[in-house]
Amino acid sequence: MLERVRKGVYLPPARGDGVAVRRRADLLRQIRAVDVRLDLEHWFSHTSAAVLHGCWTWRLSDVVHLTQLRPPNLEQSRDRTLRRHWTDLPVRDRTEVSGVPATTLERTVVDCARILRPAQGLVVADSALRGGADPAVIGTILEECGRRRGIVQAREVLELADPRSESPGETVLRWIAHDEGLPTPVPGFDVETDRGRFWLDLAWPEWKVAVEFDGAVKYSGGDYGDPSARIVAEKARQDALEEAGWIVIRVVWQDLGDPAGTAERIRRALWSRARR
Repeated sequence: MLERVRKGVYLPPARGDGVAVRRRADLLRQIRAVDVRLDLEHWFSHTSAAVLHGCWTWRLSDVVHLTQLRPPNLEQSRDRTLRRHWTDLPVRDRTEVSGVPATTLERTVVDCARILRPAQGLVVADSALRGGADPAVIGTILEECGRRRGIVQAREVLELADPRSESPGETVLRWIAHDEGLPTPVPGFDVETDRGRFWLDLAWPEWKVAVEFDGAVKYSGGDYGDPSARIVAEKARQDALEEAGWIVIRVVWQDLGDPAGTAERIRRALWSRARR
């Protein structure tokens, strides 16, 4: 069964478990459909390039972004599902992903950091660094941007980018800590306990405070094994860390919608340890 994606383009429906997965799948369909229809030179960019490169995203928009070398005409600008950016894109910043023209990973990181909300831009940046993006090239592109719109935000975001982050949720938590004025946490901190070694998502070792991000997927089976066994293992892990003197704060997706409240939970834990 095929669905009409754009005028003259019919593709299989988007599939996948979960809203976020289906949204990414649908955006990839839209990108493919736009690519088929366009006859001018173009490169998919910003969040569209991020999805093509396999980067993490958070609160992904369904708008397709592309960069072209000349300004769009009035008729081209009327399509609200397609955002056309125009600039003298250097050859260095052009590539292909599975045969689809796109901006390079490094250029994509800078573009996203400039136009997205900071937490969203940091999610893309962290995953791009994990995927092999070159920090030196990112720095060069930032310098070349001069005083372009969004560059101040991009510099702030990219100073925080860290390949040690292991999920979008952890990255958003790091931004919340930064934005709320908390001390900088250490991503992926290794702790020795009487019951073995454990890896903490975010940690403040000086105060023995940690934050663990609990994505629902960990308890839904699949690659993570039996959900009941996972819950028992997590309980044993929590007990071991607390016996070793750690305060462990658990955060779920819903908590990311209340950054001030989440930061206050962390702040209270840090303050309780600082008073000692």
